[in-house]
Amino acid sequence: MESTVSMGMNRTGLDMAPVSGDDMVDFARASAQEAPPEVGDSVALHRAYIEEADPNGSVPLPGTVKGMATTGMAKLTGDKPEVFIDKLGERLAFERTGARLYEALILKCAAHQGDMTTEIRAAGTVITQGDGGAAADAGGVDLSVLKRIHDEEEAHFFLVARALTTLGADPTAVTPCADVAGVMAQGLMQTVTDPSTSVPQSLSALLTAELSDNAGWELLVELARQLGHDNMAVEFEAALADERRHLTTVKEWLRSSVLAEAA
Repeated sequence: MESTVSMGMNRTGLDMAPVSGDDMVDFARASAQEAPPEVGDSVALHRAYIEEADPNGSVPLPGTVKGMATTGMAKLTGDKPEVFIDKLGERLAFERTGARLYEALILKCAAHQGDMTTEIRAAGTVITQGDGGAAADAGGVDLSVLKRIHDEEEAHFFLVARALTTLGADPTAVTPCADVAGVMAQGLMQTVTDPSTSVPQSLSALLTAELSDNAGWELLVELARQLGHDNMAVEFEAALADERRHLTTVKEWLRSSVLAEAA
């Protein structure tokens, strides 16, 4: 793959305006010296907002008899099932984003591979080989492996949805942690879907997602064990094993692509 990193007319640094550089630094220092009262007011205002803010949403009450019974039994033992449901909602949101991230990367890699045809269907991303007959590879990324990872992320989404249903919770509800996960994922999605970002830059975003995903599944396994959901814990451990493979694969792709560009 042709390198996307090159020297150009980047004018963001002070070295591009050495005469004005000192003036800019002096102005910044002078402004900082004049700002303490305003900064103090800003800090106080920000602290007031934090102290007065309502929680970021809530976990919905169970909408089914089964859900109410499950939650009620957990409450009797002193557990807080809403914490588990909230973290399940977080994983559900993140796995949905993960599948979409891989769909976007598949499109980008296929675009770099001239003899590949990519179709996005409602059921997921379908890769079909074009007339060129070349191996499914774009910038060191194996598209067949990329497709398999996408399918596993999608399977993890449905795994978490089933777990929520088993608990009597609503998998369509946006829990507080799910909302936060969606906000955090926006930057990753914008990075990968940006036409100007390269495959290595997109892989960096995927690496960030996979690091977070691995930590999230580790916590979910521990929560399931602590609350006595041993069958769920076994399924979650299988998903964690998948995610660890994803992390290793993405890390190696990024390493290889960056080293190849540098050479």
